Amino acid sequence: PYRRQRQMCIRDSRYTMVVIGCLITASAINLFYIPNMLLSGGITGLGFLIYYLTGLPIGMMNIVLNIPLFYLAWKYMDKEYFFGSLASMTFLSLAIDALHFLTAYTPDVPEKMLSCITGGVMYGIGMGIVYRVGGGTGGMDIVGGIINKYYSISQGTTNFIFNIFIMFCGTIAFGIEAVLYTMLTFFIVFKVTNSFASGFDYKKNIIIISEHYEEIASGIIKIVGRGVTYLYGEGAYTHQQRKVLFVVAKLTQVARIRQIVRKKDPGAFMIITEASDVFGRGFTSAPSGKHKQKKIFALINHYEEEGK
Repeated sequence: PYRRQRQMCIRDSRYTMVVIGCLITASAINLFYIPNMLLSGGITGLGFLIYYLTGLPIGMMNIVLNIPLFYLAWKYMDKEYFFGSLASMTFLSLAIDALHFLTAYTPDVPEKMLSCITGGVMYGIGMGIVYRVGGGTGGMDIVGGIINKYYSISQGTTNFIFNIFIMFCGTIAFGIEAVLYTMLTFFIVFKVTNSFASGFDYKKNIIIISEHYEEIASGIIKIVGRGVTYLYGEGAYTHQQRKVLFVVAKLTQVARIRQIVRKKDPGAFMIITEASDVFGRGFTSAPSGKHKQKKIFALINHYEEEGK
């Protein structure tokens, strides 16, 4: 019963985040996109074109245009993906039309570029929240997923080709200026969406090669409180076997680890790279009470040694 209740809580929180993300995206569309005649990518972008030319609601057109795509998703894609994307797409479409009254409250910004930037940031935040909890909005993601599954063509390539088509139609209908502003928002949405989907709590992979590996590992564990893994390596030229230290640390801990390495072995070889997603104890799960006590005692021992 506890596990079932926990799964229900996770599912409910996921849908709550999807709703919040869709509301933010719909607000960005009505506050900044529609008043400035901007376009969007994918099937929603096609709905924008139809709205600007005919006045038909974007949300309603988005649902209509997605019907054949979700039929394909039901037939060829995972059912969990189908229901999750269907819920997100439906709510986003309804939110776009329900919040259409916000177009009357568009901020009076003299510079159109500022509206594009603000709209792109809001749009990216909303979509980033949706993607972060595993949601989706259907559309070209479905087409791209099916093409990738059967023809090994990446989803990015499929989306890019379709967006080029949207931009071409937009240039014919509204001129080059609107398309150039839209390309600016595309870039902003892409960067912001990736940031929110991956999270801002950046992590670093650190690889350390040193003869003093035991002292360095002990310092990292005691002072920084991060775990260290021994990897076994061999020099290609000398054929000398040695232990390599592997550490995953938060951005704020990198400087302390660097100081420890330089203090223990100024000639150590160290590589620091980005880590996009990290899961496990100390990062996405709360440490146990026993683990906390060990960390506290390690810090006490360290400060006692420093005092001596």
